[in-house]
Amino acid sequence: MIYGGLFDLESKDKKIEELEKKINQPDFYNDKQSSEKVFAELNLIKSIKSEISLLKNDIESSLEILTLMKSDIEDDIKKEIEENVDSINNQLKELELSLLLNDKHDKLDCIIDIHPGAGGLESCDWASMLYRMYTRWCEKNNKKVELLDYQAEEEAGIKSVSFIVHGLNSYGYLKNEKGVHRLIRISPFDSNKRRHTSFASVDVTPIFDNNDIDIEIKDSDIRVDTYCASGHGGQGVNTTPSAVRITHLETKIVVTCQNERSQIRNKETCMTVLKNKLYKLEEEKRKKELKDLKGENSLINFGSQIRTYTMCPYTLVKDHRTNTEVTNVDKVLDGDIDTFIYDNLKLGVKL
Repeated sequence: MIYGGLFDLESKDKKIEELEKKINQPDFYNDKQSSEKVFAELNLIKSIKSEISLLKNDIESSLEILTLMKSDIEDDIKKEIEENVDSINNQLKELELSLLLNDKHDKLDCIIDIHPGAGGLESCDWASMLYRMYTRWCEKNNKKVELLDYQAEEEAGIKSVSFIVHGLNSYGYLKNEKGVHRLIRISPFDSNKRRHTSFASVDVTPIFDNNDIDIEIKDSDIRVDTYCASGHGGQGVNTTPSAVRITHLETKIVVTCQNERSQIRNKETCMTVLKNKLYKLEEEKRKKELKDLKGENSLINFGSQIRTYTMCPYTLVKDHRTNTEVTNVDKVLDGDIDTFIYDNLKLGVKL
Protein backbone atom coordinates (compact mmCIF):
# COMPACT_ATOMS: atom_id res chain seq x y z
CA MET A 1 0.00 0.00 0.00
CA ILE A 2 2.79 2.46 0.79
CA TYR A 3 5.18 1.38 -1.95
CA GLY A 4 3.80 3.50 -4.78
CA GLY A 5 4.47 7.13 -5.72
CA LEU A 6 6.66 8.91 -3.17
CA PHE A 7 7.30 5.64 -1.28
CA ASP A 8 8.91 3.84 -4.24
CA LEU A 9 11.61 1.61 -2.76
CA GLU A 10 13.07 0.68 -6.14
CA SER A 11 14.12 4.26 -6.85
CA LYS A 12 15.66 4.46 -3.34
CA ASP A 13 17.73 1.33 -4.04
CA LYS A 14 18.96 2.82 -7.31
CA LYS A 15 19.96 6.06 -5.57
CA ILE A 16 21.79 4.15 -2.83
CA GLU A 17 23.70 2.22 -5.48
CA GLU A 18 24.58 5.46 -7.29
CA LEU A 19 25.86 7.15 -4.11
CA GLU A 20 27.88 4.11 -3.06
CA LYS A 21 29.59 4.13 -6.46
CA LYS A 22 30.58 7.74 -5.83
CA ILE A 23 32.00 6.84 -2.43
CA ASN A 24 34.13 4.08 -3.98
CA GLN A 25 35.77 6.49 -6.44
CA PRO A 26 39.53 6.99 -5.74
CA ASP A 27 39.24 10.79 -5.55
CA PHE A 28 36.04 10.83 -3.50
CA TYR A 29 37.67 12.07 -0.27
CA ASN A 30 39.62 14.88 -1.97
CA ASP A 31 36.74 17.29 -1.40
CA LYS A 32 35.76 16.97 2.27
CA GLN A 33 32.67 19.18 2.02
CA SER A 34 31.33 17.32 -1.01
CA SER A 35 32.01 13.89 0.51
CA GLU A 36 30.19 14.85 3.73
CA LYS A 37 27.11 15.84 1.74
CA VAL A 38 27.15 12.52 -0.14
CA PHE A 39 27.35 10.56 3.12
CA ALA A 40 24.54 12.67 4.62
CA GLU A 41 22.32 12.00 1.60
CA LEU A 42 23.14 8.28 1.64
CA ASN A 43 22.37 7.95 5.34
CA LEU A 44 19.09 9.84 4.87
CA ILE A 45 17.91 7.57 2.05
CA LYS A 46 18.87 4.44 4.00
CA SER A 47 17.01 5.81 7.02
CA ILE A 48 13.91 6.50 4.89
CA LYS A 49 14.06 2.99 3.43
CA SER A 50 14.29 1.53 6.93
CA GLU A 51 11.34 3.66 8.13
CA ILE A 52 9.21 2.46 5.19
CA SER A 53 9.96 -1.18 6.07
CA LEU A 54 9.13 -0.64 9.75
CA LEU A 55 5.88 1.14 8.88
CA LYS A 56 4.94 -1.66 6.52
CA ASN A 57 5.42 -4.18 9.33
CA ASP A 58 3.34 -2.08 11.75
CA ILE A 59 0.50 -1.77 9.24
CA GLU A 60 0.54 -5.48 8.43
CA SER A 61 0.53 -6.41 12.13
CA SER A 62 -2.51 -4.21 12.79
CA LEU A 63 -4.32 -5.65 9.77
CA GLU A 64 -3.59 -9.21 10.93
CA ILE A 65 -5.08 -8.48 14.36
CA LEU A 66 -8.19 -6.98 12.77
CA THR A 67 -8.56 -10.00 10.46
CA LEU A 68 -8.26 -12.48 13.33
CA MET A 69 -10.72 -10.59 15.49
CA LYS A 70 -13.87 -11.39 13.50
CA SER A 71 -16.03 -11.11 16.60
CA ASP A 72 -16.28 -8.06 18.85
CA ILE A 73 -12.90 -6.53 19.62
CA GLU A 74 -12.05 -6.16 23.29
CA ASP A 75 -11.76 -2.54 24.43
CA ASP A 76 -8.08 -2.76 25.41
CA ILE A 77 -7.13 -4.30 22.03
CA LYS A 78 -9.22 -1.72 20.20
CA LYS A 79 -7.50 1.09 22.09
CA GLU A 80 -4.06 -0.38 21.30
CA ILE A 81 -4.90 -0.57 17.56
CA GLU A 82 -6.20 3.02 17.54
CA GLU A 83 -3.03 4.27 19.22
CA ASN A 84 -0.94 2.31 16.72
CA VAL A 85 -2.89 3.82 13.81
CA ASP A 86 -2.31 7.34 15.15
CA SER A 87 1.40 6.64 15.50
CA ILE A 88 1.58 5.23 11.96
CA ASN A 89 -0.22 8.29 10.56
CA ASN A 90 2.25 10.65 12.27
CA GLN A 91 5.22 8.65 11.02
CA LEU A 92 3.80 8.54 7.50
CA LYS A 93 3.39 12.32 7.49
CA GLU A 94 6.99 12.88 8.63
CA LEU A 95 8.23 10.38 6.05
CA GLU A 96 6.18 11.93 3.27
CA LEU A 97 7.58 15.36 4.15
CA SER A 98 11.14 14.17 3.66
CA LEU A 99 10.19 12.42 0.40
CA LEU A 100 8.50 15.54 -0.99
CA LEU A 101 11.93 17.15 -1.17
CA ASN A 102 12.61 15.88 -4.67
CA ASP A 103 13.52 19.02 -6.61
CA LYS A 104 17.01 19.46 -8.03
CA HIS A 105 18.28 21.89 -5.38
CA ASP A 106 16.23 20.80 -2.34
CA LYS A 107 19.13 19.10 -0.55
CA LEU A 108 21.31 22.25 -0.56
CA ASP A 109 22.06 24.77 2.18
CA CYS A 110 20.41 28.16 1.75
CA ILE A 111 20.79 31.88 2.36
CA ILE A 112 17.89 33.73 4.01
CA ASP A 113 17.51 37.52 3.80
CA ILE A 114 14.85 39.35 5.83
CA HIS A 115 13.93 43.01 5.21
CA PRO A 116 11.23 45.13 6.87
CA GLY A 117 8.67 46.72 4.57
CA ALA A 118 5.76 49.12 4.97
CA GLY A 119 5.15 49.92 8.63
CA GLY A 120 8.30 51.71 9.87
CA LEU A 121 9.45 50.70 13.35
CA GLU A 122 6.64 48.14 13.56
CA SER A 123 8.02 46.33 10.52
CA CYS A 124 11.58 46.44 11.86
CA ASP A 125 10.33 44.70 15.00
CA TRP A 126 8.35 42.24 12.86
CA ALA A 127 11.49 41.42 10.83
CA SER A 128 13.31 40.55 14.07
CA MET A 129 10.39 38.30 15.11
CA LEU A 130 10.64 36.43 11.79
CA TYR A 131 14.40 36.07 12.25
CA ARG A 132 13.79 34.50 15.66
CA MET A 133 11.08 32.22 14.19
CA TYR A 134 13.46 30.80 11.60
CA THR A 135 16.40 30.41 14.00
CA ARG A 136 14.10 28.58 16.44
CA TRP A 137 12.96 26.28 13.60
CA CYS A 138 16.62 25.61 12.80
CA GLU A 139 17.37 24.72 16.43
CA LYS A 140 14.46 22.28 16.54
CA ASN A 141 15.53 20.64 13.27
CA ASN A 142 19.27 20.42 13.97
CA LYS A 143 20.19 23.02 11.34
CA LYS A 144 23.21 25.25 11.85
CA VAL A 145 22.77 29.01 11.43
CA GLU A 146 25.70 31.13 10.20
CA LEU A 147 25.02 34.86 10.57
CA LEU A 148 26.35 36.92 7.65
CA ASP A 149 25.00 40.38 8.36
CA TYR A 150 22.79 41.92 11.06
CA GLN A 151 21.73 45.56 10.85
CA ALA A 152 19.93 46.61 14.02
CA GLU A 153 17.33 49.40 14.12
CA GLU A 154 18.25 51.93 16.83
CA GLU A 155 14.87 51.88 18.61
CA ALA A 156 13.78 48.25 18.09
CA GLY A 157 14.04 45.37 15.65
CA ILE A 158 16.29 45.12 12.62
CA LYS A 159 16.87 46.97 9.35
CA SER A 160 17.97 43.73 7.69
CA VAL A 161 19.49 40.35 8.43
CA SER A 162 21.21 37.77 6.25
CA PHE A 163 22.19 34.27 7.36
CA ILE A 164 23.03 30.81 6.02
CA VAL A 165 21.12 27.70 7.08
CA HIS A 166 23.39 24.64 6.94
CA GLY A 167 22.03 21.08 6.86
CA LEU A 168 20.65 18.52 4.44
CA ASN A 169 17.49 19.73 2.63
CA SER A 170 17.64 23.21 4.17
CA TYR A 171 16.63 24.86 0.90
CA GLY A 172 13.92 22.28 0.25
CA TYR A 173 12.30 22.90 3.61
CA LEU A 174 12.53 26.69 3.52
CA LYS A 175 12.20 27.60 -0.19
CA ASN A 176 8.46 28.28 0.10
CA GLU A 177 9.04 30.79 2.91
CA LYS A 178 10.12 33.25 0.23
CA GLY A 179 7.67 36.13 -0.02
CA VAL A 180 5.99 38.86 2.03
CA HIS A 181 4.82 38.08 5.57
CA ARG A 182 2.16 40.26 7.24
CA LEU A 183 1.61 40.81 10.96
CA ILE A 184 -1.57 42.26 12.54
CA ARG A 185 -1.35 43.11 16.26
CA ILE A 186 -1.82 45.72 18.96
CA SER A 187 1.36 47.74 18.68
CA PRO A 188 3.69 47.66 21.73
CA PHE A 189 5.03 51.02 20.49
CA ASP A 190 1.64 52.77 20.35
CA SER A 191 0.57 54.41 23.62
CA ASN A 192 -3.03 54.40 22.37
CA LYS A 193 -2.93 50.61 21.94
CA ARG A 194 -4.16 50.71 18.35
CA ARG A 195 -3.99 47.81 15.94
CA HIS A 196 -1.16 47.98 13.38
CA THR A 197 -0.31 46.01 10.24
CA SER A 198 3.36 45.34 9.46
CA PHE A 199 5.17 43.73 6.56
CA ALA A 200 8.54 42.05 6.03
CA SER A 201 10.01 40.19 3.06
CA VAL A 202 11.86 36.90 3.19
CA ASP A 203 14.16 35.81 0.36
CA VAL A 204 15.58 32.28 0.16
CA THR A 205 18.48 31.36 -2.13
CA PRO A 206 20.11 27.91 -2.42
CA ILE A 207 23.88 27.63 -2.03
CA PHE A 208 24.89 25.84 -5.20
CA ASP A 209 27.81 23.52 -5.67
CA ASN A 210 30.82 25.57 -6.80
CA ASN A 211 31.17 23.22 -9.77
CA ASP A 212 27.69 24.24 -10.97
CA ILE A 213 28.30 27.98 -10.94
CA ASP A 214 29.90 29.38 -14.06
CA ILE A 215 29.52 33.11 -13.52
CA GLU A 216 32.27 35.67 -14.03
CA ILE A 217 31.97 38.90 -12.08
CA LYS A 218 34.24 41.72 -13.24
CA ASP A 219 35.35 44.56 -11.00
CA SER A 220 33.45 46.93 -13.28
CA ASP A 221 30.21 44.97 -12.60
CA ILE A 222 30.16 45.75 -8.89
CA ARG A 223 30.54 48.51 -6.32
CA VAL A 224 32.32 47.56 -3.08
CA ASP A 225 31.73 49.54 0.12
CA THR A 226 33.37 48.93 3.48
CA TYR A 227 32.22 50.05 6.90
CA CYS A 228 32.72 49.29 10.58
CA ALA A 229 30.86 46.18 11.68
CA SER A 230 28.18 46.34 14.37
CA GLY A 231 27.31 43.23 16.31
CA HIS A 232 24.04 41.42 16.96
CA GLY A 233 21.81 43.86 18.79
CA GLY A 234 23.91 46.85 17.73
CA GLN A 235 26.91 46.44 20.04
CA GLY A 236 30.29 47.38 18.60
CA VAL A 237 32.50 44.62 17.28
CA ASN A 238 35.25 46.26 15.29
CA THR A 239 36.71 49.76 15.04
CA THR A 240 38.17 49.11 11.57
CA PRO A 241 36.09 48.96 8.34
CA SER A 242 36.00 45.15 8.12
CA ALA A 243 32.35 44.82 7.03
CA VAL A 244 31.76 44.64 3.28
CA ARG A 245 28.79 45.56 1.10
CA ILE A 246 28.81 44.61 -2.59
CA THR A 247 26.27 45.97 -5.06
CA HIS A 248 25.85 44.28 -8.44
CA LEU A 249 25.24 47.26 -10.68
CA GLU A 250 23.16 45.58 -13.38
CA THR A 251 20.71 43.64 -11.19
CA LYS A 252 20.89 45.96 -8.12
CA ILE A 253 21.45 42.89 -5.92
CA VAL A 254 23.13 43.91 -2.66
CA VAL A 255 24.98 41.49 -0.37
CA THR A 256 26.68 42.28 2.91
CA CYS A 257 28.88 40.38 5.33
CA GLN A 258 30.38 41.38 8.68
CA ASN A 259 30.71 38.09 10.55
CA GLU A 260 34.53 37.98 10.15
CA ARG A 261 37.05 40.50 11.49
CA SER A 262 38.95 40.24 8.23
CA GLN A 263 37.75 42.51 5.41
CA ILE A 264 39.27 40.11 2.87
CA ARG A 265 37.31 37.12 4.20
CA ASN A 266 34.10 39.13 4.38
CA LYS A 267 34.59 40.17 0.75
CA GLU A 268 35.17 36.55 -0.27
CA THR A 269 31.92 35.53 1.47
CA CYS A 270 30.05 38.39 -0.22
CA MET A 271 31.30 37.29 -3.64
CA THR A 272 30.22 33.70 -2.96
CA VAL A 273 26.75 34.82 -1.89
CA LEU A 274 26.48 37.16 -4.90
CA LYS A 275 27.40 34.39 -7.33
CA ASN A 276 24.73 32.13 -5.82
CA LYS A 277 22.10 34.87 -6.12
CA LEU A 278 23.07 35.60 -9.74
CA TYR A 279 23.03 31.91 -10.60
CA LYS A 280 19.58 31.53 -9.06
CA LEU A 281 18.45 34.60 -10.99
CA GLU A 282 19.63 33.07 -14.27
CA GLU A 283 17.81 29.81 -13.47
CA GLU A 284 14.58 31.69 -12.79
CA LYS A 285 14.96 33.69 -15.99
CA ARG A 286 15.25 30.52 -18.02
CA LYS A 287 12.19 29.02 -16.32
CA LYS A 288 10.03 32.16 -16.46
CA GLU A 289 11.05 33.66 -19.81
CA LEU A 290 13.57 36.16 -18.47
CA LYS A 291 11.17 37.46 -15.78
CA ASP A 292 13.09 39.48 -13.21
CA LEU A 293 13.32 37.35 -10.04
CA LYS A 294 13.65 40.37 -7.78
CA GLY A 295 10.41 41.81 -9.08
CA GLU A 296 8.44 39.09 -7.28
CA ASN A 297 9.23 40.64 -3.90
CA SER A 298 9.40 44.29 -4.92
CA LEU A 299 6.16 45.35 -3.18
CA ILE A 300 6.29 44.67 0.55
CA ASN A 301 2.81 45.90 1.45
CA PHE A 302 -0.93 45.17 1.27
CA GLY A 303 -2.06 42.47 -1.14
CA SER A 304 1.37 40.92 -1.72
CA GLN A 305 1.65 38.70 1.36
CA ILE A 306 2.02 34.90 1.28
CA ARG A 307 1.09 34.52 4.94
CA THR A 308 -0.72 36.58 7.56
CA TYR A 309 -0.06 36.34 11.31
CA THR A 310 -3.05 37.83 13.19
CA MET A 311 -2.72 38.46 16.94
CA CYS A 312 -5.75 40.77 17.34
CA PRO A 313 -8.79 40.77 17.40
CA TYR A 314 -8.35 36.97 17.14
CA THR A 315 -5.32 34.68 16.82
CA LEU A 316 -4.69 32.99 13.49
CA VAL A 317 -1.83 32.32 11.09
CA LYS A 318 -3.07 31.77 7.54
CA ASP A 319 -1.04 30.79 4.48
CA HIS A 320 -2.75 32.36 1.47
CA ARG A 321 -1.33 29.83 -1.03
CA THR A 322 -2.59 26.66 0.65
CA ASN A 323 -5.29 28.16 2.95
CA THR A 324 -3.58 26.35 5.84
CA GLU A 325 -4.63 27.87 9.18
CA VAL A 326 -3.12 27.57 12.67
CA THR A 327 -4.72 29.32 15.65
CA ASN A 328 -1.71 29.19 18.00
CA VAL A 329 0.30 32.20 16.76
CA ASP A 330 2.83 32.06 19.61
CA LYS A 331 3.69 28.47 18.77
CA VAL A 332 4.25 29.36 15.11
CA LEU A 333 6.44 32.33 16.02
CA ASP A 334 8.44 29.98 18.24
CA GLY A 335 9.47 28.04 15.12
CA ASP A 336 6.62 25.56 14.69
CA ILE A 337 6.13 26.12 10.93
CA ASP A 338 6.26 22.48 9.76
CA THR A 339 2.54 22.44 8.90
CA PHE A 340 3.04 25.31 6.45
CA ILE A 341 6.20 23.73 5.02
CA TYR A 342 4.45 20.39 4.54
CA ASP A 343 1.34 21.81 2.85
CA ASN A 344 3.35 24.01 0.48
CA LEU A 345 5.55 21.08 -0.50
CA LYS A 346 2.43 19.01 -1.21
CA LEU A 347 1.08 21.85 -3.35
CA GLY A 348 4.08 21.62 -5.66
CA VAL A 349 4.69 17.85 -5.39
CA LYS A 350 6.36 16.02 -8.26
CA LEU A 351 5.74 12.27 -8.32
